Amino acid sequence: MKCAPLNVCQQRFSRGDVRRVLACVTLALCAGCHKPAGLPSTGPIEVTVMTVEPHDTPVDFEFTAQTESSREVQIRARVDGFLDKRVYTEGQLVHTGQTLFLMDPKPFEAALQTAKGQLAQQQARLYVTKANLARVFPLAKQNALSQKDLDDATGNEKQAEAAVIAAQGEVETAQLNLGYTTIKSPLNGLSSFAQQQDGSYVTAAANGLLTTVYQLDPMWVNFSISENELLGYRSQIDRKQLVFPADNDFTVSVILADGTLFPSTGHINFANPAFSTQTGTFLVRASLANPTGSLHPGQFVRARVAGAIRPNAILVPQRAVLQGAKSHFVWVVDKDSKAHQRVVEPGEWHGDDWFITEGLKPGERVVVDGAIRVTADTPLKITGAPRPASQPAGANAPQKEPQQHLASRQSGQTVTQ
Repeated sequence: MKCAPLNVCQQRFSRGDVRRVLACVTLALCAGCHKPAGLPSTGPIEVTVMTVEPHDTPVDFEFTAQTESSREVQIRARVDGFLDKRVYTEGQLVHTGQTLFLMDPKPFEAALQTAKGQLAQQQARLYVTKANLARVFPLAKQNALSQKDLDDATGNEKQAEAAVIAAQGEVETAQLNLGYTTIKSPLNGLSSFAQQQDGSYVTAAANGLLTTVYQLDPMWVNFSISENELLGYRSQIDRKQLVFPADNDFTVSVILADGTLFPSTGHINFANPAFSTQTGTFLVRASLANPTGSLHPGQFVRARVAGAIRPNAILVPQRAVLQGAKSHFVWVVDKDSKAHQRVVEPGEWHGDDWFITEGLKPGERVVVDGAIRVTADTPLKITGAPRPASQPAGANAPQKEPQQHLASRQSGQTVTQ
């Protein structure tokens, strides 16, 4: 058998094969155009909703604060002399009347003896003048002596009495100076380091500072309120959006640097009426008990001021508030379980919730969980109440904002309107 040329076989095979391939492709495309029977269609989006219910809500305000001793006393030398000895332990608690320093008393003891001697001399002189006056007076009455003699005797007695009073003052001054050589603490508190060492010569005017004692109980907590914050509070009070406690009797608690809450609470005891020209803020001071002395002066803390109330406030979870290109909004569910976009005006954070000042009415339903997947006028499947913020979120649930982002009061999730 004679074979056909190779190019002829390739041509015949290619034409038949092309027809069969095209037929198979056409059948496959046609089959793909029809949806198989029995496959379910995409259902409504599953969400949780909450009903808007206004209620009076207590609110707290937090400020950066610094602790301060309620009584800070500088221990100074009141006389000039040599410092003999420091008799307290630096940095330890000291008590009222406890001796802190001893100065060389010998010069002051000598000065006291001199003053006592001068007092004795003046007292002797007074004795003589009194005796002389006692002799002159009856003789002057009998005109045995002139009136001038009587006046001189009387004047000498008065001068002697004045000299005794002056000498007594010198004695008291010398006794005080001697007492100042023993330097004691005037209060219970925490002692600082010694500014002068043993053997140093100290003068009351130049280098008389010896140490400092800080009273720890009670402790003061100072914080500042800016002018913008104060004006904002006043504006909210005028609009009935904020109510302060009677007599501004706020309760102040302290949050330490590690985030723990100090066990004692206090109250505001001073507010500076004048703004600082350098910072534009005015100082507020609170006092709280510190019986264990765990708070020390100069610590940076957070002051939480409680007692204010927002009347009829509307709160929604943070994850329910979305941010579009121009504004914040939520998804409001109508009676047909369809979502509609509603622009809202958010206020401040409140824990895991957000105050809504405008845009929502009582009784309306707001999408909480699943809001990020909702589109306008789409049917929804309401599965229940919103999940607590502490409960772990699912794969499609929005994540909770970090604490540092909450403080900035910016929105949580951003979507396109």
